[in-house]
Amino acid sequence: MHWSEMDAFAHVNNAVYFRWFESARLAYFETIGWPDYRRQTGIGPILHSTQARFRAPLTWPDEITASTWVSEIESDRFTMRYEVLSAKLGRVAAEGSGLIVAFDYKQQAKALLPELIRARILALESRPDLGGGQ
Repeated sequence: MHWSEMDAFAHVNNAVYFRWFESARLAYFETIGWPDYRRQTGIGPILHSTQARFRAPLTWPDEITASTWVSEIESDRFTMRYEVLSAKLGRVAAEGSGLIVAFDYKQQAKALLPELIRARILALESRPDLGGGQ
């Protein structure tokens, strides 16, 4: 956490949490190789919608951990869940979710979730029940 992330009310500004969610989301995409896949095929992720629930105000100094996982997969999209954990408070300070849609950047249209990406998500999550939303 950085001092500059706090606002006039002396706690972390709500917009900062969405940047932390984004960082966790992009690290996840890197882990499953989606940036390389998009460069090769033109099909990549696009954020459809996102939300957050703030559970405790964060103040500097603190160390946070932002984590994400996939909770549901459908034919063309999946839901990611997020948590921001405060080391100082020893608990979750915020949680949220994001709906990610497969998008064909060449055609500028929604696409089916590539099987390779689906398989990598299922392998990373080690949850075969995720595929039930197809």
